[in-house]
Amino acid sequence: MYNGLLENIPIMKFRILIEVDEDGIFVAECPTLPGCVTQGKTRDEAMENIQDAIKGYLESLKKHNEPIPSIEEEIVEISM
Repeated sequence: MYNGLLENIPIMKFRILIEVDEDGIFVAECPTLPGCVTQGKTRDEAMENIQDAIKGYLESLKKHNEPIPSIEEEIVEISM
């Protein structure tokens, strides 16, 4: 039950990739969480769906006492 104390609610940020497939469907993926992929008819729907998918993924990790995967990310410069 929510007690009004926001400090008890952890906030996590995940990078999301969104692309439109050949049928015009928005596909959202969270690269940090392997297999965490969903879709939507609109970009907003895909964003809502990936948030739900991430929450479900994290709940499953917690239930099975598994750590959240970590991915190191770098920026690479390319001269052309």
